[in-house]
Amino acid sequence: MPGQAKNPEELAVLLDHEFKDISLLKAAVTHSSLIKGKGSKAKGEDYDRLEFLGDRVLGLIISEELFRRFETAEAGQLSRRYNAQVRRETLAEIGLKMGLQDYIQMADDLSAAGGRENPSILEDVMEAVIAALYLDGGFRAAHKFIKSKWWPRFDHKDASKKDAKSALQEWVAKTGRSLPCYSVVEETGPDHDRRFKVMVEIPDYAPATGSASSKRAAEQKAAAKMLKELQSD
Repeated sequence: MPGQAKNPEELAVLLDHEFKDISLLKAAVTHSSLIKGKGSKAKGEDYDRLEFLGDRVLGLIISEELFRRFETAEAGQLSRRYNAQVRRETLAEIGLKMGLQDYIQMADDLSAAGGRENPSILEDVMEAVIAALYLDGGFRAAHKFIKSKWWPRFDHKDASKKDAKSALQEWVAKTGRSLPCYSVVEETGPDHDRRFKVMVEIPDYAPATGSASSKRAAEQKAAAKMLKELQSD
């Protein structure tokens, strides 16, 4: 049997925020499978709506800090730094480091299949938690949490590194070719653990493929593989 999720009130202590409305945090860590799943008897809200808001709150706070911190950086450089901080892998990594997975409430079958460690779910829950902090304590509460987890990452050696898709796009632009074309050629696995295989094509070159748990990550892997081939020619 999968382990039971920890009490959200313990998570509030970890977040260093005294919630006036703890139901916001409870919803932030509740997967839809527990509320809307077949045979579910649980009541309440899941994190879907909160995730939508949290994504925007995180984006604004990260954007503002990058704008202030890197005064001489051009827009493209800021975009690369921004993308590095808000991508799924970053949110999932931060979530795992703080033990967020232990608080996610979901259906037993999904938990048994490793749902609590699923990067996509961790990303959504992280964004929902940010929204819960924002709604309960305002901008200051959300900013305090994001500052504690994200600020140390800004000067990481890969924070301003050009991602594979951007690098590939720049390469084709310099050579006068058409933009890379990405397409999903295979999609497998259950809803909570999807795998995507993406193919990237450039005229006059053999296509390359990449597989990952999200389309975006699969595109990056395909682009990286294509770049490696181009650079070896």
